[in-house]
Amino acid sequence: MSNSRNVNRRSFLTKSALAGGVATGSMLAAPAVLAQAPIVLKMQTSWNDANIWQEFARDYATRVEEMSGGRLKVDVLPAGAVVAAFQVLDAVNDGLIDAAQSVSAYWYGKNKAASLFGTGPVFGGSSTAMLGWFYEGGGQELYRELTQEIMGLDVVGYLGFPMPAQPFGWFKGEVNTVADLNGFKYRTVGLAADLMASMGMSVAQLPGGEIVPAMERGVIDAFEFNNPSSDKDFGAQDVAKNYYLSSYHQASEAFEFLFSKTFLEDLDPDLQAILKYGVEAASTANSNKAMRRYSEDLQWLQNEADVTVHRTSKEILDAELKGWDDLLPELEADPFMKKTLDSQREWVEKVGFYELMNAPDYALAYEHYFPGKLKL
Repeated sequence: MSNSRNVNRRSFLTKSALAGGVATGSMLAAPAVLAQAPIVLKMQTSWNDANIWQEFARDYATRVEEMSGGRLKVDVLPAGAVVAAFQVLDAVNDGLIDAAQSVSAYWYGKNKAASLFGTGPVFGGSSTAMLGWFYEGGGQELYRELTQEIMGLDVVGYLGFPMPAQPFGWFKGEVNTVADLNGFKYRTVGLAADLMASMGMSVAQLPGGEIVPAMERGVIDAFEFNNPSSDKDFGAQDVAKNYYLSSYHQASEAFEFLFSKTFLEDLDPDLQAILKYGVEAASTANSNKAMRRYSEDLQWLQNEADVTVHRTSKEILDAELKGWDDLLPELEADPFMKKTLDSQREWVEKVGFYELMNAPDYALAYEHYFPGKLKL
């Protein structure tokens, strides 16, 4: 664990420098050496080392270390190094780790409102639009209210990397109608679990690293995780061959960067800013890398692993929207969730209008230059 819980680093360095000021000339080098020692931030993720997202976390670490001139070092740890994948929020709050990279749906079991910051109802806004809501539409203040006031946690959180809409998932056979889904034991997380249960599936909420073993043991027989690269990395193609892209169950998620509030406030203001704005820098880097890797790995799944890639049927997509409609009254019975959902609807009504009215039909252009490939 970082020493930040026991020692105020700024006070320590200041006192050391003052002590050095009254020493002889031969002793003056000691405080300078001490001041150069990096502050180590222990950050655990919710992913294993094989997941591309662990690489994304290291991209954040690289940017923080370079921007701080080496004054900060981020020790990126995989899931299980200190706590299990779903326990990083508690670990940051309790001081076992200084920071975490995860998704808010992973602490949905503590408060369902967590899921609204990434895996809630889809009103028509993209993940980029919903990341905009977090920073420009009041979402960040609502997140602070939930974590710090309602739940009383010693955490500060930022969102980064607007994820492409998540695939509907992996199935052993084809699924084209809602009736085809009935009885499946399906893995997902957050409010998506409630949604899929409403569509006739029984749901298990599992971390990514447990999905394939659960599939092999028959605990589940269908699943989603997030994207072609992560799915490929943990071997989804070895246990199912039908991969369905396009879904409303998790269409606007982003990474959650969690920091111990005590740790953060103990840092100099410029280092606090580097940790904060490093999320924005990594968000851009992660988005760029995802475009390349996700696309390449989808091609690999098709061409090398004999996976059949489908687009989810309109019947199933319509049923997902109807499922969200049915869930909303239950969610809005909670005053905080009602306030958050109202804020999201207001944002999407104006931002989604601009996005959708302004966007040309990219599928039309793609079909023009690469005819016959989409099969929409």
